[in-house]
Amino acid sequence: MTTIEIHELKERISTPLKVVIIPHKNPDGDAIGSCLALYHYLKQYKCNPTVIAPNEFPDFLKWMPGADQILIHERQLDQATRCIKSAELVFTLDFNSLSRINGVAETLEQFKGDYVMIDHHQAPDSYAKYTYSDTAMSSTCEMVYNFIGMMADSQKITRDIATCLYTGIMTDTGSFRFPSTSSVTHRVVADLIDKGANNSEIHNAIYDTSSLDKLQLLGTALKNLVLLPQYNTVYITLSKEELALNNFKKGDTEGFVNYGLSLKGIKFAVIFIESQQEEIVKISLRSKGDFSVNDFARLHFSGGGHTNAAGGRSTISLEETVRKFKDLLPDYKNQLQ
Repeated sequence: MTTIEIHELKERISTPLKVVIIPHKNPDGDAIGSCLALYHYLKQYKCNPTVIAPNEFPDFLKWMPGADQILIHERQLDQATRCIKSAELVFTLDFNSLSRINGVAETLEQFKGDYVMIDHHQAPDSYAKYTYSDTAMSSTCEMVYNFIGMMADSQKITRDIATCLYTGIMTDTGSFRFPSTSSVTHRVVADLIDKGANNSEIHNAIYDTSSLDKLQLLGTALKNLVLLPQYNTVYITLSKEELALNNFKKGDTEGFVNYGLSLKGIKFAVIFIESQQEEIVKISLRSKGDFSVNDFARLHFSGGGHTNAAGGRSTISLEETVRKFKDLLPDYKNQLQ
């Protein structure tokens, strides 16, 4: 984003402006955190911001300041449509292709204003007039922190904004252990704590709220874990029947794939989750070192993301998807050793 564009945006948000803020479908901590932080920031100007999520987000994020103001496009379609039609500026956060927002993309056909993209994933589309894209960033929340700084508004980071940003950075860095966590990330987090983010309370709110059903689902996932030592790879499967048996709720499988990656010597971990609602197999991929799950997901499973963390999908059955995955591995044997 150029200096001229930053000045333009500062002028625009300094006037009465209707703004819509959109995260990707199945929003995670970084998506919700960045959207809510931006929401609280824009409210300090003359803007009238609205966050519109494509679908429901996990219960363990609903304590966040402003979460109760988020519109869910799937079940509040009329209200969301009115907001989008009247909007003058749309921010898209934590994604870089309108294919990542399901039905919201169709509603956006009625939007006639400009887009602002803030995102840290690879290969961004070119739909936005204002684009802040940086794949080296730990999270979109760290980018929103920088964006507020670019606008010369660091003093406007309130406790609520700091809380939202800390949450997104913490979750997207795996509690600061992923390679994308830089020394700058730690300095950002320190400043957010100084500005009011309570790190221990946030951690407890995200990670210490497991239900018995979720723990039992994790037990099922770990029982289903398959080790492929010749490829330094593990994979986990969860069928729709297993999800139903454990009263699955959105967000319950968050982080399950990382258990596979925690095994000694493992370089590649994948979880395949059969979604009855969407009639697809959702795929989460993680890696260590230089093996790019982003490339793997883009090439084979209609997905993408980062070098060491990506997502994908499959429209064939769970069994066929796993078979396809295993058939692909010999082509990557050298990279995985």
